[in-house]
Amino acid sequence: MHKSGFVNIIGNPNVGKSTLMNALVGERLSIITSKAQTTRHRIMGIVNGDDFQIVYSDTPGILKPAYKLQESMMNFVHGAVDDADVILYVTDTVEQSDRSEKIIERINHSGIPAIVVINKIDLTTPEKLEALVEEWQQRMPDSLIIPVSAREKFGMKGVLDAILERLPEGEPFYPKDTLTDKTLRFFASEIIREKILLSYEKEIPYCCEIEIDTYKEEPTIDRISATIYVARNSQKGIIIGHKGERLKRVGQKAREDMEQFLGKKVFLQLFVKVQEDWRNNERQLRRFGYDQQ
Repeated sequence: MHKSGFVNIIGNPNVGKSTLMNALVGERLSIITSKAQTTRHRIMGIVNGDDFQIVYSDTPGILKPAYKLQESMMNFVHGAVDDADVILYVTDTVEQSDRSEKIIERINHSGIPAIVVINKIDLTTPEKLEALVEEWQQRMPDSLIIPVSAREKFGMKGVLDAILERLPEGEPFYPKDTLTDKTLRFFASEIIREKILLSYEKEIPYCCEIEIDTYKEEPTIDRISATIYVARNSQKGIIIGHKGERLKRVGQKAREDMEQFLGKKVFLQLFVKVQEDWRNNERQLRRFGYDQQ
């Protein structure tokens, strides 16, 4: 008997969805920062066993859209409720938000097997955790509740076992040696975006989008050229910094991560261009890959 299916990861920002995804896949596929809206696309990670294939999908955090980019991000979330074989709803021991009520209601009425993963249990006490488990059992009565620490990789086997119990029988969707549906270009752009999120404050990271202009694979080195698009001219100066120092630092950190990810040398060139108000421009959003659910 072979099991195969799509396990979609849904939850509010900052609950550790990407850390959980990476722990489940065993690879760093989703970028991780402490800032909200780190994940903008659905990122798939594929785990294969002798008798199963799990296709994990990390979705953007639940939010109330303020512009068209965020509307597209929420389309990914709604699509993830509709096309899942198993839903992992991720919360943690500290979040307090009502943004997810409509999504929780949809999950409760979907008929799709759901598992509530309470993350970051290393940040609470046994008494508080027990109360939290009881609260979530009331909010999602048909779901299994599993406390974990994704960062410490505690409780992950329990999540895997619960998923396998609920996964439907079927043949693999992807070849067994496939790790993700995303291209190297995609991961290069995500690594650059992560470094921007970590290196700049306030609104700057959320006004940036990355486009890989060229990606040339050679036997011992990958040569990558990328453009960082910003929404206003003033942001361009902040990204570049005095004499280009800030952009140089972002490029150096991104190149180091790419080399670790790829296992080979990388030559990286970064450019900065202004694309006025691209977050509200449907044509630009399609160009950056936000038209797909």
